[in-house]
Amino acid sequence: MKIALIGYGKMGKAIEQIALSRGHQIVSIIDIDNQEDFDSEAFRSADVAIEFTNPTAAYGNYMRTFEAGVKLVSGSTGWLKEHGEEIRKLCTEGGKTLFWSSNFSLGVAIFSAINRQLARIMNQFPTYDVSMTETHHIHKLDAPSGTAITLAEDILANLDRKNRWELTSPQQGEPEEAVLPITAIREGEVPGIHSIRYDSEADSITITHDAKNRSGFALGAVLAAEYTATHTGFLGMSDLFPFLK
Repeated sequence: MKIALIGYGKMGKAIEQIALSRGHQIVSIIDIDNQEDFDSEAFRSADVAIEFTNPTAAYGNYMRTFEAGVKLVSGSTGWLKEHGEEIRKLCTEGGKTLFWSSNFSLGVAIFSAINRQLARIMNQFPTYDVSMTETHHIHKLDAPSGTAITLAEDILANLDRKNRWELTSPQQGEPEEAVLPITAIREGEVPGIHSIRYDSEADSITITHDAKNRSGFALGAVLAAEYTATHTGFLGMSDLFPFLK
């Protein structure tokens, strides 16, 4: 499979290594200093492009990839609120293809399934209050993380006593009863830690996913690209991993 990379930071380089190890070819690498390569024949020859950049660049990268007629896999977050409806429509009605996820790790996919099931169980036990903490490296621009938002929305869909999430800090005191509080910590070079805690006067239950490095995310992105090469539309991890449905 011919792959184009959009964004050549630490994630882009990790994806490149995994893709090459699985027998794929990198035909184009686009970073901030060679944006004109979106118009190149090399980029257009790609079966799939994989994009990991930042919230401010993602939408423009999507549009230029679509214009080139290339399918896209992306893990960039922060663009959904403003452009989500437009991008979905381009994929569901306009013939474009995007496989998007806030997190491509197999471990996070399993963690997400456990999170949903735990929320369904805890819906029966209102004495437990729920909160979330996510920790990432100091270079991450958005807070809370896209993964934290996805996990929070899954909790809200299954836990009747919560109707919204809010980014909070310990200094703010106790949140409203219907609020799922998310604390975002930025420190060092942490790849990503997400913890969900159910707390009562009697005890507490905590589930945590702790990424050790970027290799799990990179492998998931390449697996998503392999899937996307033969599928169309607005795709996600539940398409790649049916146990998430």
